[in-house]
Amino acid sequence: MARRHLSSDEQAIWNTLTQSVRPLRPRPLPEAITERPVAISTGRSVTPLSPRPVDAPSTRAPAAMLDTSWERRIRSGTLMPDMTVDLHGHSLSSAHARLNQALSSALARDHRILLIITGKPPKLSASSQQSRRGAIRGEIGHWLETSAYADRIASVRQAHPRHGGTGAIYIILRRKK
Repeated sequence: MARRHLSSDEQAIWNTLTQSVRPLRPRPLPEAITERPVAISTGRSVTPLSPRPVDAPSTRAPAAMLDTSWERRIRSGTLMPDMTVDLHGHSLSSAHARLNQALSSALARDHRILLIITGKPPKLSASSQQSRRGAIRGEIGHWLETSAYADRIASVRQAHPRHGGTGAIYIILRRKK
């Protein structure tokens, strides 16, 4: 499907909408905040809004998809982790500390692929319709986003069944600069 460009009215509405969205977990404000005026279009006139902060310098976020070679290795389970970290059975605070220690160690050793075992989510009873995740599995995404090593993470993916399936994830680190 070909993409179309937004009209100026649609663009103004889109800008207004994106300003009203708030993240579930707020990120810290950047140190330097510069003002950038934004406007809303109401009919034919343009009403300026109060200035908003400029986004922080871009940090590289983990990719949802990697190149074909990586994707094939992940799907087939032929990916061989350089390091395995078992967080299963740890408290949240000790699991968080262990994850940070593992990332630091992996980067120091130039490892690229970490297998993080979080444990499988609890089995649901037939009467329970809600889906639940384990506590560590539920927090690990936030821990990785806010980690001091977040910009070194290329991708975070569910592990192949050979490596733990839903009870584990791969963290693929970027090459050294």
